Amino acid sequence: MKITQVSIFLENRSGRIADVLAVLAGANINIRALSLADTQDFGILRLMVDRPDDALAALKAARYTAIPTAVLAVEVPDAPGGLHSILSALSSHNLNVEYMYAFVGRKTEKALVVFRFDDPIVDDAIKALLAAGISILGPDAVKDI
Repeated sequence: MKITQVSIFLENRSGRIADVLAVLAGANINIRALSLADTQDFGILRLMVDRPDDALAALKAARYTAIPTAVLAVEVPDAPGGLHSILSALSSHNLNVEYMYAFVGRKTEKALVVFRFDDPIVDDAIKALLAAGISILGPDAVKDI
């Protein structure tokens, strides 16, 4: 149920994201979702890709600092209160979300939200979400989103 996200650390300067995307395009990696967080000096580009192991290898070969990160991808009803129900299920178990980002898949009527939890509690988050009847996507689902 955990999905591998590729996290890339970049200097905050013009062209760095385009350079990363050129590496991934050259390796025929398809980006399914992304998030960018930045500060004045650096940024973290987080990617959901169709082949994370190949993406990591290509980025490391190009001398980027890239690491795999375990995340959960959850289907959220695309309606008012949909995300609230997910966060309430987590909150009721005292589970803290480190960060999250959302996207819409092509093959579903639902929104998809990627959650990052501290490693010790990710398994607790899975249990809490499943107990609340919330659908968690597996790694193969990212290829088809």
